[in-house]
Amino acid sequence: MAINAKRRDGESANSLIYRFTKRVQQSGVLREARARRFNKRPINRRGRRVSALHREKKQAEVRRLKKLGVFWK
Repeated sequence: MAINAKRRDGESANSLIYRFTKRVQQSGVLREARARRFNKRPINRRGRRVSALHREKKQAEVRRLKKLGVFWK
């Protein structure tokens, strides 16, 4: 979505920038861009499974090290 603002006769640069900024804010372009910026895709079934297996393996390793007395957290 292109937003244009042409300078009017006798208009200062500041008022042109102000008018352009207002038009951008009203269009919702910035709001949508910021919303998309941090939007993460949901993890698929395989990704959840791999993550769970990795977590279980790490927990088993920590339990093993605790029994050996090496890991004390």
